[in-house]
Amino acid sequence: MSRIGKKPIAIPEQVQVKVENSTITVKGPKGLLAQELPPPITVEQEQGQLMVKRPSDIVEHRALHGLTRTLIQNMITGVTEGFTRRLELVGVGYRANLQGKKLTLNVGLSHPVVFEAEENIEFEVPGPTQIIVKGIDKQQVGNLAAVIRKVHPPEPYKGKGIRYAGEQVRRKVGKAGA
Repeated sequence: MSRIGKKPIAIPEQVQVKVENSTITVKGPKGLLAQELPPPITVEQEQGQLMVKRPSDIVEHRALHGLTRTLIQNMITGVTEGFTRRLELVGVGYRANLQGKKLTLNVGLSHPVVFEAEENIEFEVPGPTQIIVKGIDKQQVGNLAAVIRKVHPPEPYKGKGIRYAGEQVRRKVGKAGA
């Protein structure tokens, strides 16, 4: 049996969980999230905990068991604490500006790149070379951070570009260093 899938999910006091048919809805202080459950997987609510069950030991059921439990746990974490992803801009003249809900990036292109904050997502710009993407849906936060990084990924020769906070960029020696 899946070690992750069989762990019970604790429900905090301020969170309400509703399981109807094949949909699970989690409501908390930061917002509301809903997720469709895969057909063979069931979720039972008992004594302030959720248990994820699978019908058999088929490979597909075993794979979905741990995945479903992790997705539900991420939903509960999202509506209570939220998720953040930090990005850094490295390069001369590279900067980010926040105007309302719009994030504007100047990263060495001929035009500024503008991102509109989606529902349940917000941007913070604590400094001109730092971006924080916040939200309640882990997948949505990570995806938007990846799309922002893709505008100008870090290049290996000078290290210029947009990178995740703490990301190590492998540097290459230029042709003069050969």
